[in-house]
Amino acid sequence: MFQFYPAVPGRTFKTQFKCYSVSMMPGSERPEVEEGGKIILPPTALELLSRLNIDYPMLFKLQNRKKSRVTNCGVLEFIAEEGKCYIPHWMMKNLLLEEGELVDIESVSLPSATFAKFQPQRADFLDITNPKAVLENSLRNFACLTCNDVIAIHYNERVYELLVVAVEPPPAVSIIKCDMNVDFEKPIGYEEPEVLTREQKEIMNEQERIEAIKKAEQAKWFHAFQGRGNRLDGEKKNTEANPKLLDPSKAIERGLPNYDYKPGCITFIRNLNIPTDDASKSGASDAPEFQPFQGAGVSLRSTKKRKK
Repeated sequence: MFQFYPAVPGRTFKTQFKCYSVSMMPGSERPEVEEGGKIILPPTALELLSRLNIDYPMLFKLQNRKKSRVTNCGVLEFIAEEGKCYIPHWMMKNLLLEEGELVDIESVSLPSATFAKFQPQRADFLDITNPKAVLENSLRNFACLTCNDVIAIHYNERVYELLVVAVEPPPAVSIIKCDMNVDFEKPIGYEEPEVLTREQKEIMNEQERIEAIKKAEQAKWFHAFQGRGNRLDGEKKNTEANPKLLDPSKAIERGLPNYDYKPGCITFIRNLNIPTDDASKSGASDAPEFQPFQGAGVSLRSTKKRKK
């Protein structure tokens, strides 16, 4: 059985429970628990808290003694099984807890927050149109913030993790009914856009102008075979045209006309490299005389000698 720790008379609630993630809860799914910073405790905890003169709203400090990790949270409901508590998955990651491990729970009183600074863990957080409004709406499901915690907020079916860089007053604050200023640090992996000089901008504008001119010229090029084919069997497979662009800037090589052409006369022109007299005399002695059909024949099967 789980034993309650000795408490300061009339003020402190302190005990231990087995910790489980929200997905382990019996019954239907509870996504609202996973999207906030509140836990679910058993009914016996409510009975003991009602006998104590604690401050409201109820806030608790969760501690993993084995890993020396601490965070703070609120409570959503008292419907857990005896000896168990259910907490969001991101909170279990901060406390380095596994399913079924013991966690110390103690009631605390935290000051109201005046300032909080967050650092997104991914650069795609900047894709949100109004990140401050999204964060403000998500923090309504939280009761308190603790320095160095990585909280998770849900937006457009995506989960964004934010590191709590600083809070005022430190190290933990209550964010229930408070006027809190919010600031962001540069996200992890984000690179500042390069600031171009005036000369670099002029060069880029000139390059864009040249590219635009090239595209305009390409639009005027001839597109061959743009028609659509029809099959005899009526099917429409492989009937789309695949035209190829012809670059007019590349000259097509053509043969030279025969200016000595005479009607009724056919002339066969061959490109022969006729040697000069000097070259023919010097190479006549060196080059062997051409003899046609001097190769050796090969038979695929051996011929048998005929008997006489």
